[in-house]
Amino acid sequence: MPPPSTTAGREVSGVLDMSGRGYAIRRRMSSFHRRFILLEQGVGAAVFNFVLNAAIAWVTFRGLARVPLWGQLSIGGDTIGTSFILPFLTCLAVTRLARQRVQKGQLTRLEWTRDTHPMLGWLPEPTLKRALALGLAGLVLFAPPAIAAFYVLGIPDLSLRDFIVFKASFAAAAAALVTPLVALWALEGRAE
Repeated sequence: MPPPSTTAGREVSGVLDMSGRGYAIRRRMSSFHRRFILLEQGVGAAVFNFVLNAAIAWVTFRGLARVPLWGQLSIGGDTIGTSFILPFLTCLAVTRLARQRVQKGQLTRLEWTRDTHPMLGWLPEPTLKRALALGLAGLVLFAPPAIAAFYVLGIPDLSLRDFIVFKASFAAAAAALVTPLVALWALEGRAE
C-alpha cells in the first residue's frame, strides 16, 4: 500500500516538510504517485497518443498523396480539432481512471487543495466543465504555434507519411503536457 501523502509540517519518507505551499513535487508525492503521474500518465499517454493518432491520420487521410495546410481535410483543421478534442477526452478518461484507482485502494488521494496548489485552482471542479476548460485551453495554447510554424517555415502541405508523423508527434506532445495535469487534479484531496 502506498505511503500517505503529505501536508505541511509532516514527515514523509524521512523528509520533514516545513515549507508549506509550493514544495517540490517529488517531496509531496509518494513513489507510487510519481510513477502514476509521470510514467503512466506522462510517458504512457504520449506513447498511446502517438500510436492512436498515427492510426487516425492514416485512416482519415489515406486517400491523399499530400495533405494541404488548409481545406476540408487539412493540417490546420486537424491540428485545431486535435488541440481541443485531445485535452477534452483526456480529462474525461483520466479523471475516471485515477478515481477508480483511488476507490480500489491502488492510490491514495493527495492532500492538495485549490488553496495549497493554485495551479489546480484555475480548473472548474465538475469533470465536464474541467474537460471543456482544458479543451479550450488546448485550442488556444497548442494550435496557433503549430500552425504558425508551418507559415514561418513556408510549408504549404505535407506528404501523407510526413503528416502522419506530424499528427502523431503533435498529439504525443500535447498528451504528455495535459495528461499529468488531469491526473493531478483527479487525485486532489477533495472529491466532486
